[in-house]
Order: sequence, then C-alpha cells, then structure tokens
Amino acid sequence: MFSNPAYAGMREGICVNGIMRQQWAGFKDYYTGDNASPENYLISIDSPIKLLHGGLGAVIIQDKATYYWNDISLLLSYSFHAELSIGTLGIGLGAVLKNRNIDGTKFRMVDPGDDILLKTAQGDMRFDANLGVFFRSINNYYVGISFTNLLKSKFVKLDPSGEGIVSTDRTLYITGGYNYVFPSDPRFEIEPSILIQSDFISTQYNISTTVNYNTRFWGGLNYRFQESIGAIVGLRFKDFRLGYAYDVNTKRLGVPGSHEVSLSYCFKIKADRSKTSYKNTRYL
Repeated sequence: MFSNPAYAGMREGICVNGIMRQQWAGFKDYYTGDNASPENYLISIDSPIKLLHGGLGAVIIQDKATYYWNDISLLLSYSFHAELSIGTLGIGLGAVLKNRNIDGTKFRMVDPGDDILLKTAQGDMRFDANLGVFFRSINNYYVGISFTNLLKSKFVKLDPSGEGIVSTDRTLYITGGYNYVFPSDPRFEIEPSILIQSDFISTQYNISTTVNYNTRFWGGLNYRFQESIGAIVGLRFKDFRLGYAYDVNTKRLGVPGSHEVSLSYCFKIKADRSKTSYKNTRYL
C-alpha cells in the first residue's frame, strides 16, 4: 500500500503491518565514522469499508537516507473497489504529507562557496499525491500500476539556490504475481512476482519467488537486477505473520548486506450476536 493506494482494503479484515529495514548494515562514513546505513521504519493499517465501496488505509514511514538526511511521511489512501466477474479492481488515490530534514553542517564540500548546498540544518514540509490501480483475479494472479509523488513538490527551504532542485521523487511502480497451488499436494504453493520501479532517471527490476507450505511457512529468493540477491523466510502463527530477509550485495564494491524484518496482523471485527432473539416457538 506504500507504493500503490489502490491496494487499500484488498485483504479481508483490518490489517496492520510493520517493516524495519537497514540497508548496507555497518556501512560508515569514511571521515567521521558515523553510521551511514540507510534505514527505513514503516507502519501501515488498512481495511475494507463496505459503506465506501472500497477501502481506507494509512501509512507512516521514516526514511533515513543517511545520518544527515531524514524524511518522515504520512500517507492516507482511499481505494474504490469494483467487483468484476473475473476479480476485484481497485482504483486508489492517496494524499502524502512529507517532512524532510537535511543537516548541511555535516557536508564535506569540495567548494565551500557552493550556493546549491545547505550550510545549516534545515527542515521543510510539503504535500503530494499518489495514484494507482490494482487488480486481483479469482484465478490467483494480480497486477498493479501506480505513481507516487505525482506533484513532485519542491522543498523551498532546502534549496539555497532557489532553483527548486530539492523535491519529492515522482516514481512509477509496476507489479505482478501469480499464486500456483500444486495439484498433487495443495499444501505447497509457489508465488513468482515482479516489481519494476522507476523515477525516469534510473529503473530498478526485482524478481522474486517464494514457496509456501501449509499457509504457515514460506521461503524464497529475490533478485534485484545488478544490485543484490536476497533470501526470504517467514512463518504464520494464528493471525500473525513474521518475515525476515537478507540481501547480499552483488556490486562488488565491498558494501555490506541488508536486513529487513516484517510483522503483520490481520483480524476481523465480529458482530455481537448474544442479543439475538427468535419469536418462533421452535427455537425456545
């Protein structure tokens, strides 16, 4: 739902998700020794809302690109669900409020007189918007396409040059996957998927495959083209899902690996039927 607002409410019940990622764990600044590993912390919640013919969702994420760059974003999403004979189509719109902080005092400038770079610690907040569509088929496949940060809002306070070069990143996401159940043993399911994301300057390709056993355990691999190979494992206990992934860098630059932990919980609110009464004598 972070990348596609149309996914809001696509699952049954209320779902809460949390993700913690540390990329290039242990990567440090050469000069200062400060931890320079990018870190992400995300919490999301979404639910189908019958009265709205769709679903609502919210996401809060802290994106620490490095020790001098920190974004905190709040996303609110609505998805209209159209029930078709072949599946469910979601059309989503999201509002984004992003606060960006940059500490220019930690820059090591080649040219101290460069008027493009900040010389002080500064913050700014801007509004943006997301748009997407998501289709889930009754035949166990799904596809989605979305744009985030459509407005490409500029952070005026973070741009001493006044040229508007510091802005949100308009990004295209394309995703798809298929859940195949083995006819000979329905306990086993295999799910290949693909994710393409592009800011129209660079494009990233992710190909993943996971194998699920008895809807309780899963494991798989993810390949990020020319960047990393990741191993994925997880388990489900009642309504909780816990997952872990580790990426090994393939750039051959001596960059450490990356850790990611996810936890989700989905539940339904059951109506209280204790006050139900029947007037037919058969039920006395």
